[in-house]
Amino acid sequence: MPGALPIVHGVSLSPFVRKVRAALVEKGVEYELASVMPGSPDESFRSISPLGKVPVYQEGAFSVPDSSVICAYLERRHPSPPLLPADDEGYARVLWLEEYADTKLVEVFGPLYSQRVIQTIVFKQPCDEAVVAGALRDLVPPAFDYLESELSEDGWIVGDAFGLADLTIGAMFVGFRHAGEFVDAERWPRLAAYVARVEARPSLASLIVEEEASLAAL
Repeated sequence: MPGALPIVHGVSLSPFVRKVRAALVEKGVEYELASVMPGSPDESFRSISPLGKVPVYQEGAFSVPDSSVICAYLERRHPSPPLLPADDEGYARVLWLEEYADTKLVEVFGPLYSQRVIQTIVFKQPCDEAVVAGALRDLVPPAFDYLESELSEDGWIVGDAFGLADLTIGAMFVGFRHAGEFVDAERWPRLAAYVARVEARPSLASLIVEEEASLAAL
């Protein structure tokens, strides 16, 4: 339909869907959310997401999956305000940190999120706290040490402007928050302050409120 809003296919409890939704808010693009679970066998969904992953972004007959590809497309389609820096080194650094968040932080936070949120809240099953303890002991510290080393005392992680790296890292830490965990400010002071700044960004703060309400209602 002419004039119809673009559609984000997915569920916001996915950090990748959260990332795209926040990017759209930052860009000032109105959209609709079509709820679909990752791995859905629905044929119409599979036709636009061959890997069965969320999110998928759709504008009329055009659609594209994968949060990183979607954000790159949005940067071309809606260049202002920019979420990627103009300088070459900053551009490369943002793409690296986006990849780090999308891979390493998913690996780090996955056991916590699956146990504390999916297993306990969604499926009403007991949480395996041994799995949680193992992730907090073995997986979290190296990742947090790395991020702490990359941060300054204030501001954003690349340059002076909020951008895609901040948005992607923030989307991952929202899941950490949903799992009932927060950054130890004594051990990682720069990271704790940074996460608080990112989560206070309106594009992410509004999603946190929405998601906390939906989890409370389960």
